[in-house]
Amino acid sequence: MNTTALAAWTPRVLSVLRIMAALLFIQHGTVKLLGFPVAYSNPLTPLSLTAGILELFGGVLLAIGLFTRPVAFILSGMMAVAYFIAHAGSSFYPIVNKGELAILFSFVFLYIFFAGPGPWSVDAKRGAGAI
Repeated sequence: MNTTALAAWTPRVLSVLRIMAALLFIQHGTVKLLGFPVAYSNPLTPLSLTAGILELFGGVLLAIGLFTRPVAFILSGMMAVAYFIAHAGSSFYPIVNKGELAILFSFVFLYIFFAGPGPWSVDAKRGAGAI
């Protein structure tokens, strides 16, 4: 496959990345707020409640591609903070402190902030993808 054919798919694959990352992220909010598909095992503090709200509603906005750039920026920052609050203190190494998913979400959302929503989004339909 030549690079021209690959380049033609780049915007669509960006949309797929955004949608899949958002759907996986939404699960964290549904666990905290709805106890679905499993009950949240920690006490729901104001911080975890705020995280759950951002995960669920921010994830939904990201999945449909509405207000993509500001939502992705907020979620990227949230995951960076989550890494340092919940993971970094127990070990320097992400594989040991179980923070690799927080890091990955943070950088994927940061990429989406810069790259935009892709063509399969509400923002693209509204003409707001290039904010």
